[in-house]
Amino acid sequence: MPSFNQVVLMGHLARDPELRYTPQGVAVSDFTVATNRKFTRSSGEKAEEVAFVDVTVWNKLAEICAEFLKKGRAVLVSGRLVQDRWEDESTGQKRSKLRVVADTVQFIGGGSKDDAAPTGDAAPEEAPAAAAPAPAPAKGTNGSKGAKPRRQ
Repeated sequence: MPSFNQVVLMGHLARDPELRYTPQGVAVSDFTVATNRKFTRSSGEKAEEVAFVDVTVWNKLAEICAEFLKKGRAVLVSGRLVQDRWEDESTGQKRSKLRVVADTVQFIGGGSKDDAAPTGDAAPEEAPAAAAPAPAPAKGTNGSKGAKPRRQ
């Protein structure tokens, strides 16, 4: 049965990623993505809503994000929704929070000229050098799957 908790999120980092390691040595990084929605109220007044979404990334992707992402950088995040549940120790109230566990993080636009951020997807198995976009198909190919571009 297919999973329906996949999410795609685009926005800007509200804070720098925080990198830490589990006791087993696995990298994990957390950051917050701010998404904006601009609209006009029925009164004609312009308005804007901002939603802050917590994102968690694991393994090599966590290290890449911590190294190259900074507050304000635009990103496209794809992953799954996870709901954390706990009981507040001081009040005894049950609490919950949704977050995204990212499968991929795509860095959008260029950072400052000092940033050496890779372009394209930074998947957990890929190093920054492997995250460069694929070359465009050469003339004479239709660009469909299975067609190999020729080097010119």
